[in-house]
Amino acid sequence: MKKLLLHSCCGPCSTHVINVLKNDYDITILYYNPNIDTLEEFNHRLAEQKRYCEAIGVKVMEVPYDANEYLTAVEGLENEPEGGSRCTKCFRLRLDKTASLAKTLGYDCFATTLTVSPHKNSVVINGVGKDVELEQKIEFVDGNFKKQDGYKKSIELAKEYNLYRQSYCGCKFSKR
Repeated sequence: MKKLLLHSCCGPCSTHVINVLKNDYDITILYYNPNIDTLEEFNHRLAEQKRYCEAIGVKVMEVPYDANEYLTAVEGLENEPEGGSRCTKCFRLRLDKTASLAKTLGYDCFATTLTVSPHKNSVVINGVGKDVELEQKIEFVDGNFKKQDGYKKSIELAKEYNLYRQSYCGCKFSKR
């Protein structure tokens, strides 16, 4: 079974994606989200991610919070609309780190939970993932996890596990 490093933005988004991938991959969640606007929100989401993964027996790896990393990456794009080039930069930042860690730590491939959200463009995210795959020479497992009611299933699983569901992507710009 291939070892997959799965970037996750939060526990609720990871629920359905893990269910889809768990029969084909040995999954480790990577919680890497410097885009989240406050340390308090970052830690709340991380705690929920860990709680869910502990309940289902999936390992979690975390990268410490560093908001400056995100703010530097999106500098000059602060006024972009949600879903625009700022978001693409954010996807790139997180997928670059995921691929780099996957390669360094001996994983076979990497992926992200981001495409489960109806608010995220899976074509853009998968395109970024494929670019990173070519550059870093490690397989990207693409997907559009919102298909076949994936988002609805993630909401149902989040309710079942009583997971905190945030009302914005995480960055201070998405709160607008």
